[in-house]
Amino acid sequence: MRSRARQTIDPDLLLRAYSLGWFPMGTGRRGRIEWFSPDPRGIIPLDTFHAPSRLARVVRQSKFDLRIDTAFESVMRACAERDETWITDDIVAAYVALHRLGCAHSVETWQGSVLVGGLYGVSLGGAFFGESMFHTATDASKVALVALVERLRARGFVLLDTQWVTPHLQQFGATEIRRSDYLDRLAAALPLECRFDGA
Repeated sequence: MRSRARQTIDPDLLLRAYSLGWFPMGTGRRGRIEWFSPDPRGIIPLDTFHAPSRLARVVRQSKFDLRIDTAFESVMRACAERDETWITDDIVAAYVALHRLGCAHSVETWQGSVLVGGLYGVSLGGAFFGESMFHTATDASKVALVALVERLRARGFVLLDTQWVTPHLQQFGATEIRRSDYLDRLAAALPLECRFDGA
């Protein structure tokens, strides 16, 4: 059986695509990579983000240990563990390369030594592009999202891109905006010197 050649995405190309409002996804049975720039575009406005009251109580109870960038690839592969996924091996390789460059990050929720939830995305200027999230324990990914927003606010980020709006994200204030509006916000965010990692 002939093996499929890897579709490598150069990190510079990937960052350039994000700066222009595009992102890749693996599609089809062979995991072919395609590029998307949705209209309308989903975002979570950082100034109006809100956690439902029950989730706020969970956060205060500190049921999970929050960590940043300690298991990036594991978070990606956990996000891919579903019946249909766009997170192919080629996509994993591309974002792991970005992570090594300090441009892709994970927010993780742990219980003891077990990774039970988290999310990952790309950081560029004052924009964070959320890619995917997962959980194996109730509320674990939601707690990671709350932690992400708190981190972005504290570090001066101005744009949290969710690509599309899902019913799950609507409870946090996710909304759709025109692609042209999104590109204006992206252009304003990119020159900002925000740092996601570090103390």
